[in-house]
Amino acid sequence: MNESLYIGSMSEQEQLLSEAIVREQGRLRKFIRKRLVNEADVEDVLQDVFYELVEAYRLMKPIQHFSAWMFRVARNRIIDLFRARKTEALRSDLTDEEGEPRLLEDMLPSPDAGPEAAYARNVLLEEIDAALDELPEDQRDVFLSHEMMGYSFKEIAAHTGVSVNTLLSRKHYAVLHLRQRLQAIFDEFTKE
Repeated sequence: MNESLYIGSMSEQEQLLSEAIVREQGRLRKFIRKRLVNEADVEDVLQDVFYELVEAYRLMKPIQHFSAWMFRVARNRIIDLFRARKTEALRSDLTDEEGEPRLLEDMLPSPDAGPEAAYARNVLLEEIDAALDELPEDQRDVFLSHEMMGYSFKEIAAHTGVSVNTLLSRKHYAVLHLRQRLQAIFDEFTKE
């Protein structure tokens, strides 16, 4: 008799879970789409959210507010995606004065050059992260989409519905802030 009550309870939970997914899928997709340009990334994040919801259900983790929980997971997955791409982009080629490609890793102190160099490298990377986090969301999004993820302004405009001129302006202000914010740390490390 207790077993049938348990099965009934599970069916109710499955029903609530299913209803929450159906109810929030459109809003959640729109939320993700506003932050990511690539449609495949949007779908991946959406599937990750639903996967985590089902896993939480299977592990019997209590979720009181399905909607808020799903949006929080979506935000975290988007941040994870940006961090992964930022790390990837930080290793991507940049050019020096002679037009030769070089890696950001080559511009930072080597972690193998001793404790001072490792410390300097960590400080610089933390400062870059902090400077990016200080940007308003719209400026950070366009900066990361263009610089770190390699999307053109036309692609970003097509995806977000924001004009190319507005995107250019947002990126301009982001670059100004980053230059100003990082100048002091750059000066400190380039002192002789």
